[in-house]
Amino acid sequence: QVELLESGGGLVQAGGSLRLSCANFGRTVYHVTVVWFRQAPGKEREFVSAMKWSEPNIYYADFVEGRFTFSRDSAGITGYLEMNNLSPVDTGTYYCGVVRYLDLSLYHDRSYDYWGQGTQVTVAS
Repeated sequence: QVELLESGGGLVQAGGSLRLSCANFGRTVYHVTVVWFRQAPGKEREFVSAMKWSEPNIYYADFVEGRFTFSRDSAGITGYLEMNNLSPVDTGTYYCGVVRYLDLSLYHDRSYDYWGQGTQVTVAS
């Protein structure tokens, strides 16, 4: 059983920055795919970013527009979502998810087996 640990949300003014963290992906991390989704009040959960730990490519939603950066530490134990130039439309609960061997689309939340508890991001105008 994998229990993801998320942290880093909070309240920030428009234009500000936050860094979210997600850790505890299991004993063997080389093949995992880690994703960030978010859910605004009254809206469906939407894809933000994903990374396959074994590959250099990082995938972002169009709305990120270069403002967010997904990274990980060298051991693959913790993933980080650095969010800059935040706006009120970025407000929502951010979730990280993980799957050991991805065999579906990384853009779909059903592709992931484990999820964090979510961390709230609130951007004030």
